[in-house]
Amino acid sequence: MIERYSDHAANERTFLAWVRTGIAVIAFGFVVEKFNLFVRTIVEANALGNSKNLRLASLSGAFSHYDGLVLILLGIVIIITSLMRFIRTSRWIDDQQSHSVRGIRAELVVSVVLALIVMTMTAYFIVY
Repeated sequence: MIERYSDHAANERTFLAWVRTGIAVIAFGFVVEKFNLFVRTIVEANALGNSKNLRLASLSGAFSHYDGLVLILLGIVIIITSLMRFIRTSRWIDDQQSHSVRGIRAELVVSVVLALIVMTMTAYFIVY
């Protein structure tokens, strides 16, 4: 029997949940990037009229060139951070000393960054 098996299993479940979150953010980044490419292609290929072309062009503006890439990079950061925390927590579980978690929690920072990205994208699509 593995000593402190339930603690290690909980640590692994937490790690896998963060990996799933990172993969979902990366996938959403790809979707956003493909949508931007699709909109830019429509704008370049169609002569819909000035008002519709301007509306589509505004959707593929400067902000939309980087939002998908930012989401992809954020997903990669989430996975790397979760791996480092998984390894650290595994070592702490096996250690006989007590450890306290100090500083700002990574989960809080990631949640705030994701919320800011979602709010920015929402505001961008409401304005345009």
